[in-house]
Amino acid sequence: MSFLPVNYEEVKERGWGAPDFVFVSGDAYVDHPSFGTALISRLLESRGYKVAILAQPDWKSEKDFKRFGRPRLGFLITAGNVDSMVNHYTVFRRRRSNDSYSPGGRPGRRPDRASIVYSRLAKAAWPDVPVVLGGLEASLRRLGHYDYWDGRVRPSILLDAEADLLVYGMGERALIEIAEALAGGIQAADIAWIPGTACRIRLEAGRPPGLPDDYVVRLPAFRTIESDPAAYAKSFRLQYQNQNWAGGKTLIEEYDDDLAVQVNPPQPPLATIDLDDLYELPYMRAAHPQYDEAGGVPALIEVLFSITAHRGCFGGCAFCALTFHQGRDVRGRSRESIVREARRMTEDPRFKGYIHDIGGPTANFHRPACPKQEERGSCVDRDCLFPRPCPNLDISHREYLEILREVRALPGVKKVFIRSGIRFDYLIADSDTTFLNELCRHHISGLLKVAPEHAAPSVLRRMRKPEIEVFKEFSRRYRAANQKLSKKQYLIPYLISSHPGSTLDQAVELALFQKEHNLSPEQVQDFYPTPGTLSTCMYHSGIDPLTGEAVFVPKKLSEKRLQRAMLQLNKAANRRSVRQALGAAGRSDLIAKLFPGERKVLHEPDRKTAGDRKAKPGRIRKRSR
Repeated sequence: MSFLPVNYEEVKERGWGAPDFVFVSGDAYVDHPSFGTALISRLLESRGYKVAILAQPDWKSEKDFKRFGRPRLGFLITAGNVDSMVNHYTVFRRRRSNDSYSPGGRPGRRPDRASIVYSRLAKAAWPDVPVVLGGLEASLRRLGHYDYWDGRVRPSILLDAEADLLVYGMGERALIEIAEALAGGIQAADIAWIPGTACRIRLEAGRPPGLPDDYVVRLPAFRTIESDPAAYAKSFRLQYQNQNWAGGKTLIEEYDDDLAVQVNPPQPPLATIDLDDLYELPYMRAAHPQYDEAGGVPALIEVLFSITAHRGCFGGCAFCALTFHQGRDVRGRSRESIVREARRMTEDPRFKGYIHDIGGPTANFHRPACPKQEERGSCVDRDCLFPRPCPNLDISHREYLEILREVRALPGVKKVFIRSGIRFDYLIADSDTTFLNELCRHHISGLLKVAPEHAAPSVLRRMRKPEIEVFKEFSRRYRAANQKLSKKQYLIPYLISSHPGSTLDQAVELALFQKEHNLSPEQVQDFYPTPGTLSTCMYHSGIDPLTGEAVFVPKKLSEKRLQRAMLQLNKAANRRSVRQALGAAGRSDLIAKLFPGERKVLHEPDRKTAGDRKAKPGRIRKRSR
């Protein structure tokens, strides 16, 4: 077993004249199943295709794209595990100082909008070689999309990148079908039927060729959504309604001169047997040795001894891109496959006895939400958990518990952590309390991170998260379980500030909730409008596309800073901003409640414009107790 070729000398050593595919990635080359490059390249290899890896190529010229000669079948291009713009910039558009997917964590190894840059360079190097885009960045930009960094609606990345095909979602099955078609001599321009792909087409008399009207949904044209936020919201709703692999229709987005982008319905999720086969391919489970001198690849450290147990998430959070990427249909690996992977870990000389995670997008989802999903996919008109658990939801932690028990009983395993997110609303809906008890006894170490995200009902509704009373009930049960075990373990909440629907009034409401329940959030994330999420559609359009309701959107930097300060009011550096926010919200009366031991000595006007730099908040002085 060895790494796949990373230079032409290694290609020749394998006796290849040329690779079938050159896999181009914005990440360093890590051959571990937590990295998309490894999953796809090893799968293609298992089907007999010759794959070479071009990781983090020089994007200043096309020279690196000629490193392996002319690929026989095509270039496969991804920006990496993380969107390149999110990888580079904070929500305040500041350049990040590190890149955990690069050698030594050093930034600057990939360009902005990496998928576009790499695709154009591949076409410049070999104009007649097909280019297939994939990965998260391409998947969430498959149609016209609001781009936070440009502040405008951009066209499908397929057109910007000048690529031939785009694979969206978890693309294993689609890429195998594309590889078979290309190997069979079919031109890339003629591959328009594969589920889970997008392609460019020419409309004939205003219609997509070869598709009956009943199979097609015509989205508002790009020129319309580019200038009309309401049309953008309508387009998003139609896309959302056709994410069902069992009943979704082909989407057509028209551009100028009869050019259109066609997005075929999603691929069905991989079955358990397919997931088992995929995750048990012969991975090196290491970064390529070429990075050793730089200190390796930091992103590998946390996942090196983690196990992917399932895919998909039926949680349906509005701010999460999983709905448009992995999908809402959960499929899990078999217990036997997961245990085999854990046993192999114990044989690794680097293993110290600790498995960092067994989970997925949400740890305690391991199976389809209900039996209907296995044949019909997710419901178009309802969510599994929002606003409350569906009566058809199959609520059970039994299979997941069996996996955890067997893995932690393996010789050499000291502890199995659960670090994927736990959906607390799903957990407490389970009448069997065994999972909560075993979670507290065996699978955390002092702290459990959970994500209530907010406390204000109006904001939680926009987020499609459960009412805060559900979190309170979970907190009560969590404390009781730990008391019974004589353990001192705590909850660390994750919160989002400045989400669509949140005004300063809602930020104050959340601050009061934190104070009342003695919560100190470890992490507060300002809402980041990334492509492909319901919340980003609200951010751009000011409309909830699923209800048609108008939504307040905090966009001014000054207000966003005040809302963030309210969520971290215990930080001394935030005191001035908190007092300013309370004044702007007309709630200066709360200063004494939020800051016991301090009192206001100068009058603060009840209303000021958030961010008014001339406003001078009253001085605060400490009062001895």
